[in-house]
Amino acid sequence: MNDHSRWIDLEGAANVRDLGGLATVDGGTTRSGRVFRSDNLQGLTEGDVVRLVGQLGLRNVVDLRSGAEVRLEGPGPLTRRPEVTVHHHTLYPEGGVHTDVDADRIDGDRVLPWMGGRSEEDWAELRVTGYYYAYLRDRPDSVVAALRVLARDDGAAVVHCAAGKDRTGVLCALALEVAGATREAIVADYVATGDRLEGVLARLRSSATYRDDLDSGPADRHLPRAEFMELFLTTLDDRFGGPVEWLIRNGWTEDDHKALRDRLTR
Repeated sequence: MNDHSRWIDLEGAANVRDLGGLATVDGGTTRSGRVFRSDNLQGLTEGDVVRLVGQLGLRNVVDLRSGAEVRLEGPGPLTRRPEVTVHHHTLYPEGGVHTDVDADRIDGDRVLPWMGGRSEEDWAELRVTGYYYAYLRDRPDSVVAALRVLARDDGAAVVHCAAGKDRTGVLCALALEVAGATREAIVADYVATGDRLEGVLARLRSSATYRDDLDSGPADRHLPRAEFMELFLTTLDDRFGGPVEWLIRNGWTEDDHKALRDRLTR
């Protein structure tokens, strides 16, 4: 599967793609039609729902948004489909009304524990990767639970947040690590959101829930850059021995690992 065919074009979502077709370290590729990633699914049309549920076999939705986001946006169309189960696993500690588009206004001292003596020119990378690290630090329970949903074999699953970039990007990176995807493939999948970024931002700005968290600057300020994910993964390597080792420390079992790996590779 090439990058073009991985995209799933829908009317009511801008950033939907398959995690299949990505290179693995053993020379294979991840399996298509099992796990998808997306931006907010609130705006799906009836035709979109038919395609996802009827044609692609969607049965499980992992919603990484905060409780505040879910309440403000209201129930989406997939919640009305009895064959679909929505699993809400926020990556925030639920202490506020944060969304995933305000990553450049975080408390650096709180989420950048490894900053040390790095220079000012490293700040952009550290800011974003520190934000990503905070998901794991604050909600390891949600991270592990969400990955277990993706490992279920009762149909296709989709994981999403608001933009499908940060929270979704971190969870998909971990899932792909479990599947044995190459680091290059994981980073490339993360960066691919940039191809649809203008559409994503336009959709977010149309919602009062997210509008105030977005600035009026150019879209490329929000680009998912390769160095952000590279540094995040390297940090997990350095601190824990790798993303999978972090998962094991937080309750991930051999059965979990086999289930998700089989799901994405067989």
